[in-house]
Amino acid sequence: MPEHTSFLTYLVYMLPNGAELAERFGHGVVANTPPSWQSWEPPVTALLLVLILLALGYRARATFTKLDDAVIPEDKLSIRTFFEVFLGYFYSMARDVMGPERAKRYFPIIGAASCFVFFGNIVGLIPGLVIPPTSSLNITLGSALLVFVLFNFYGIKANGLGYLKHMCGPWLGPAGIPLNALIFVVEVISTCVRPITLSVRLMLNMAVDHLLAGIFLGLFALLVPVPVMFLGVIVILVQTLVFTLLSSIYIALATEHEEHDHGGREHAHA
Repeated sequence: MPEHTSFLTYLVYMLPNGAELAERFGHGVVANTPPSWQSWEPPVTALLLVLILLALGYRARATFTKLDDAVIPEDKLSIRTFFEVFLGYFYSMARDVMGPERAKRYFPIIGAASCFVFFGNIVGLIPGLVIPPTSSLNITLGSALLVFVLFNFYGIKANGLGYLKHMCGPWLGPAGIPLNALIFVVEVISTCVRPITLSVRLMLNMAVDHLLAGIFLGLFALLVPVPVMFLGVIVILVQTLVFTLLSSIYIALATEHEEHDHGGREHAHA
């Protein structure tokens, strides 16, 4: 991506010790020039985004304290109605993937992922503000690794050692031990690759989308970039859906019970 200067970059540079902070946390900073954004701006943006989401969530939650008013839908768009529609859609998706019981149990991570990825993507469409944190591999890989750790934890918690047995495939008897071992190796490799593909897919799509939007905004300040920004909105929605859907599928696969494995063993014993 080309060198980039944003509103947040200038705010840091205008601090009393802004240049010193930029030299300490940035890289390649030249005297009397704005600090480099590539190393520190994405994590700072992600942190600010988390704080904003926590504030919005607290504000939306406060509207549900009065039960009589909470059951009546509001007639205009507000923070409450937005989160009801937004999170309701992803809850329905998680329920279709893993069933209502597991969807309710694991929805906090699914809902948090959908909010972070969506708002992290949408930031890049605001001219003059920061680059989307989801265009940084550090941020997307950190998010994917969190999902990776959690779905493995959920799988072990739900099935115990059966989670590892499940990765061996259906029991084929003593003669099929080499094949079960091969299936286990393939499953382990496939599981370990998931956070890489999840993070790289999101990062590349958002980095390219932000780059194209920046180029068109630089060439044509008015009207012409609008179709590109509209396509950017579609990319944002699709990438949010893909990241959340894959996370739901990974959790569903990890927490499902190994019914087919037990059936295979009973058949083998018979």
